[in-house]
Amino acid sequence: MTINFDKALGIHSQALALREKRGEVLASNLANADTPGYKARDLNFQSVLKTAMPDALPMERTRTGHISANNTLLGASMMYRTPNQASLDGNTVESHIEQAKYAENAVQYQASLRFLNGKFSGLTSAIKGE
Repeated sequence: MTINFDKALGIHSQALALREKRGEVLASNLANADTPGYKARDLNFQSVLKTAMPDALPMERTRTGHISANNTLLGASMMYRTPNQASLDGNTVESHIEQAKYAENAVQYQASLRFLNGKFSGLTSAIKGE
């Protein structure tokens, strides 16, 4: 009998990959905090989870006036962050918000790792017959 890791691990492996990419995007925002004209970006994590669920309906453009979602990363929509207080040079990075989002993402990344660890522990116990 073969083990299907996609079914055994569920959504957690995809969540881990997305959290990693989101961390890179947030780190890029922080690195460009002093770059004139730089626009802060972020990923829509929930859009990926919805598309990864088997019973989710795909989003379609039903009219030509609809905006296409061509700006994606791992199936997630890349969006520009709206600043609370805009900079005079056009930079939309707010360091305190980016640091908070980065820390939040790091905690969620660790949670995804723990979920995967639990799944692997369960699979190991099942294989050993414990």
